[in-house]
Amino acid sequence: MNDSALFFNTIQSGSLEQLKAQLDKTSGLIKVKDTRGFTPLIFAAYFDKEAIVKILIAQKAPVDDVDAMGNTALIGVSFKGNLPIAKYLIEHGAQINAQNNLGYTPLIFASMYDQTEMVALLLKHGADKTVTDKSGKIAVDYAKDKGYQKLIGLLE
Repeated sequence: MNDSALFFNTIQSGSLEQLKAQLDKTSGLIKVKDTRGFTPLIFAAYFDKEAIVKILIAQKAPVDDVDAMGNTALIGVSFKGNLPIAKYLIEHGAQINAQNNLGYTPLIFASMYDQTEMVALLLKHGADKTVTDKSGKIAVDYAKDKGYQKLIGLLE
């Protein structure tokens, strides 16, 4: 197994000691991508590894790097509703209105998956309700399509 594959395995396992040792040995691991185009930060955020997210950001992991689909770490946690990681990413400069290859923003993703608290957090930090995706929809359109009444109220 090469260094980058081992690094992603370490992230998934959540071993902080091993992660720090690997970064000390090979600092360039902070910017590698896996076979899906995930950066270490996106990968850690996706798997809800808050402590690892914090270490990676402290080690200067680019907060708005994208995966093969154009997703940032914030876009990735928005549909899952992981508020602590989302807050941390926002506090460290994550673009609140970043769009992936389909034009989805964190707000659109959170709206698609009925993440009411995430929508409220994103709006509090300046998420733009009027950004359209490539199909011409805005966040409230997804909430309406799925009948998410609480979200509709927040987004209209």
